[in-house]
Amino acid sequence: MLKSNKKGIMLLITIMVMSLWLAACGTKSADNGTAAGETNTTTETETQTEAPTERTVKDAQGHDVTIPANPQRIIASYLEDHLVTLGVKPAAQWSARDGSSVQDYLQETLNGVPTIASELPFEAVASFSPDLIIMGSESTVEGEKYEQYNKIAPTYVLGDDVNKDWRQALLKIGELLNKSDVAQKALDDYDAKAKEIKEKVTAATGGTKTAAALWLFNNKFYVVSNNVSSGEVMYNELGLQQPEVVKEISAKATGNWSEVSLERIADMNADYLFLVNSDKGTGAEALKDAVWQSIPAVKNGEVYEFESTSSWLYSGVQANTQILEDIQKSIVK
Repeated sequence: MLKSNKKGIMLLITIMVMSLWLAACGTKSADNGTAAGETNTTTETETQTEAPTERTVKDAQGHDVTIPANPQRIIASYLEDHLVTLGVKPAAQWSARDGSSVQDYLQETLNGVPTIASELPFEAVASFSPDLIIMGSESTVEGEKYEQYNKIAPTYVLGDDVNKDWRQALLKIGELLNKSDVAQKALDDYDAKAKEIKEKVTAATGGTKTAAALWLFNNKFYVVSNNVSSGEVMYNELGLQQPEVVKEISAKATGNWSEVSLERIADMNADYLFLVNSDKGTGAEALKDAVWQSIPAVKNGEVYEFESTSSWLYSGVQANTQILEDIQKSIVK
């Protein structure tokens, strides 16, 4: 009788162990998203991406800035090229001279967007009810300005080190707006286009031709530095050669464009001159000067003129792409 009871107890224990084991297997299968013996049919497209959430990050000045999950009314004055690249329309766009001057090369996208003065008056900024303000330079928020802007909306300062490098500025703004993938793709597409155009320019020039970009404004000439704006595009992206004069001026430059005399332009002896003519409507008297007329590129018909509304004074994917195309149309026959 005792022996029979022992057998019964052992059988009961075995059944309980098997039940627990089967339950564990079932739980594991459920955790893997399938029942035992079934195939997981969930595809990548069915996986839902987590929605953006509010984040707190530090800006270039060490401010803790709370970035909204999906900012809808952004003011990023003079950074609109990056916003356009990211597919974002700002609440207001940069302007100078009481709203009469805007970044014309962006107007296909920004047409109809209200303007805000480049000085960014507090009252004007507040009137647009922004939910995020992005500043390029530390100088724009010096003194107590940051606190004033931050009372209106969370304010993030890129800082000069980032802002002076348009690629880094685009990537940082993309990160802030949860659009890092869009920013990186834009850079990849730009680099591919630059490489394609460089091959055509090199084939047309032999890789030995020199070039310079000039800006005529109020009867004075300015030359672009070799590592910014159209200078970066000409020399770094397309491989056009720098005249020694451009190298010398760039080494001492304190801004993107430096004043240069007609005599120094003549000394460049550049094969190509790209001229942004802001004096076109007022006679451009400097272009009638005998020294200008004696410059080889002028005499050889290798001066390519662009309106002051062109993108040659700016930087970014949008601006640089237009400069690339302008150079290709000019010297690739």
